[in-house]
Amino acid sequence: MFEGFKEFKTAVSPDISIHGIKSGSGPPLLLLHGFPQTHHIWHKITPSLVSDFTVINLDLRGYGQSSKPPSSTKENHAPYSKSAMAADCVAVMSSLGYSKFRICSHDRGARVAHKLCVDYPEAVEKVMLLDIAPTLTMFEKTDMDFARAYFHWFFLTQPEPFPEELLMKEKDIFGQKFFGGGYAGKIEGKGFWDEAALKEYMKLFENKDCVHAMCEDYRAAATIDLEEARKDREEGRKIKCPVRVLVGKKGVVATKFDYLQEWRDVSEGDVTGDAVDAGHYIAEELPDVLLKHIKEFFA
Repeated sequence: MFEGFKEFKTAVSPDISIHGIKSGSGPPLLLLHGFPQTHHIWHKITPSLVSDFTVINLDLRGYGQSSKPPSSTKENHAPYSKSAMAADCVAVMSSLGYSKFRICSHDRGARVAHKLCVDYPEAVEKVMLLDIAPTLTMFEKTDMDFARAYFHWFFLTQPEPFPEELLMKEKDIFGQKFFGGGYAGKIEGKGFWDEAALKEYMKLFENKDCVHAMCEDYRAAATIDLEEARKDREEGRKIKCPVRVLVGKKGVVATKFDYLQEWRDVSEGDVTGDAVDAGHYIAEELPDVLLKHIKEFFA
């Protein structure tokens, strides 16, 4: 699916390695995927990016072929905080020789990108965020409609092993919920899915450590990530680089949040964006539209 890309694994600590692939020439562009997916979400756009950018495409900590560290205690989800994942990304890019780079990110990866921009403002030249509003905003403005549509935010945060066991025992049901009709983007059927990519995503539900890591990602989002976001807000720490936000018209973010204003509230730089004719999975639903935005914004 990624012809011409070279695989690598970078040790970001004695116990944690991040898997990625790299190809192309030009300025470095870091790609970060979301839940419940892997670096494969970018397979439709990477062939058209490598002539303009050096593309670095990672599996986030806990996903795909990257390490899946245990949490230190059941109450401490710090190993899956977005600040920890952001530090992973900076370590990988530094190991590849890049002190500055651009980011295109989706879903959980976009939450990592947000924290990366705040914690390492000197590293990020521009950032593109796909189909999210800031995590703290979404929790603080949760209502019944949002809770119904994003039920997994609250289900996956339940104490282990309840969500882990259900995800593994009923993976086909959950796979249909996330990748079939009705989830987030209200897309009917699987028309835009590549079967090879879908197979990679469903494999996540077969790996006990990965399932636990994905739950920990969401537990961290509801605990330590909120604590860090509130501290950032109190201290006035914001995104400093230009931001481009794309949301799916058929998704929840576009209909429930004033997404551009929400990102302007946490940014000092220019924030632009658009609602495109897609659901949640923009990179796989509308790859040509996304490519147009990437080449325009990162030029």
